[in-house]
Amino acid sequence: MNSPSPAARYLRQMRFPAIGEAGQAGIGQGRVVLVGCGALGAGIAEMLVRSGVGTLVLVDRDVVDETNLGRQSTYTEADVRQRLPKAAALAAHLASFNPLVSVIPEVAEFTVGNAERLLDGAQLVLDGTDNLETRYLINDLCVRAGVPWIYGACVGASGMTATVIPGETPCLRCLFPDPPPPGTLETCETAGIIAPAAMLVASVQVAEALKWLSGAHGAMRRSLLRFELWPWRTLELGAGSKPRPDCPCCAQREFSFALATANPRAAVLCGRNAVQIRFLAQGQVDLGSLAERLGRIHQVQRNDWILHFEAERVHFTIFEDGRALLSGVNDPVAARSLFDRVVGS
Repeated sequence: MNSPSPAARYLRQMRFPAIGEAGQAGIGQGRVVLVGCGALGAGIAEMLVRSGVGTLVLVDRDVVDETNLGRQSTYTEADVRQRLPKAAALAAHLASFNPLVSVIPEVAEFTVGNAERLLDGAQLVLDGTDNLETRYLINDLCVRAGVPWIYGACVGASGMTATVIPGETPCLRCLFPDPPPPGTLETCETAGIIAPAAMLVASVQVAEALKWLSGAHGAMRRSLLRFELWPWRTLELGAGSKPRPDCPCCAQREFSFALATANPRAAVLCGRNAVQIRFLAQGQVDLGSLAERLGRIHQVQRNDWILHFEAERVHFTIFEDGRALLSGVNDPVAARSLFDRVVGS
């Protein structure tokens, strides 16, 4: 069997005059970090890999769940049965699409403690996350390092995206100086979501990414784009705007989210009847020993990244990095209590 040919694979893309051979070469040399591999992230990742990005780092804290299959492209029922982490499952599927791209899965939560390592060498960061805390952390780190990033969000039939080029365009804190109080915004859990909304946001994000990687920086959209699919309407805000002169991040260089030291011990996951618990502040869990201990009482399933079992009608997924997902409970206090009782503090 002949080796795959980059020239043949990307021929149609290179025939697009705005990219051409030179632009494709830039895309092929790009290193992109994608944070979040859910509905947005899976779509972003597939388009980037099919477009020939050089290296794609996938960062995600979750496992593939049956509720993901209705809107998150590439995941399969086999991934659910094997309880694969999204980053690992997505990396395997992407390799079958395009073996010319280096895809690096990082099964981890994106936090203050590991963010700089995960972003090391990135030319561009794409947002596929489901929470504002992570987005504000990405914003701080990228503005501080001068690395562009592309924000994206969707819920229901609506979506929003903005490209942040440090020093040239408004950053997230220029647009929204402070995160809204918890519980004030709709989530996929409360408002639902349709797949086309996620795919449209992902498509716009990837188009902007290809512009940056191919060197067509002047063609990039420098505004906040909002749209509603049902009924159809669009709104573009701040076209041509510059960073705000009073922005705490761009102007005052106060990176409060990047300087935070604590992560919540328990947090409800968006769109899931599940709570994440961080029970180990540093180091790694010995999954083998833990599986042996818990296996005396529970039926434990284990792979290279996680171990899983069910207790008291709640599904426990424990990660090597000291996190646990408890599916079937949505109260953080109750989840923490259950975890301490079943697994140990």
